[in-house]
Amino acid sequence: MSALPPRLVDTLRAARARRGALLSDAATTAFRLLNGAGDGVPDVTADVFGDVVVVSLYRDLSEAEEATLLDAAVTAWTPRSVYLKRRPREARVLANVAKDALAPEAAARGEAVEDFVAKENGLCFHIRPGQGLSVGLYLDMRDTRAWLQAQAGGLTVLNLFAYTCGFGVAATAGGAKRVLNLDASRRVLEWGEENARLNGQAVDRYDYVAGDVFDWLQRLSKKGEAFDVVVADPPSFSTTRTTRFSAARDYSRLAEAASRVVAPGGRLVACCNLAGLPVRRFETMVLEGVTRAGR
Repeated sequence: MSALPPRLVDTLRAARARRGALLSDAATTAFRLLNGAGDGVPDVTADVFGDVVVVSLYRDLSEAEEATLLDAAVTAWTPRSVYLKRRPREARVLANVAKDALAPEAAARGEAVEDFVAKENGLCFHIRPGQGLSVGLYLDMRDTRAWLQAQAGGLTVLNLFAYTCGFGVAATAGGAKRVLNLDASRRVLEWGEENARLNGQAVDRYDYVAGDVFDWLQRLSKKGEAFDVVVADPPSFSTTRTTRFSAARDYSRLAEAASRVVAPGGRLVACCNLAGLPVRRFETMVLEGVTRAGR
């Protein structure tokens, strides 16, 4: 029995129709087009970036089922390109040994697109759909980035696990006095610098720091540095030379360390993309960490 629903093309067209005003919003060309079971296709999501679609699978499909899904996406949405990401539950392990199988560099359908620009809330971001499981912008934080842009005027902002610096670009666009972006990867921070320049923003390499987030939070705290807004949007799981982090297990530790560099009257913006983590458990961990920090 197929893991895909019957009348798949109709299901995909209906999912697109539910996006309403986003479909005609010139200021936002990047958004979630298909959201798993909520749109009638369990364990499958699709993100659109302009005319390029990135399909993610959260369970194994047969080769024939994958082909059926991809062909249906082309028929329903008529994109320029479709890229495929296979995200098994142990992707954090498999990604080290089977990257090409999990995230093929070539387009699964349509033409190859190495780098292009998509918009979110009027800001521009480089998207690279063939570069691994992550393509340049996590769309689940669109509304949070919009909130930060509206709040950031005149404030100092610390962006933890910055990736390609989406929060940093939004804060700077909102008039932040300073934004410090921290991430373990210099490569993605350079991508973030490109995003800043793309939006006409000045780039100071001292505000794009590659290193372990926990190590840097300790350094900043010891130096007495504090920020009006600290954004924590970690991956569900990450490993550096000095730290192993699991959102389900360690978020209270992150909240504690981050709270120590929040200025008096400031805000900690705690985010989590781990779908299996209950909201109450997440809130409890954040509160535990903030309390241990004496805030």
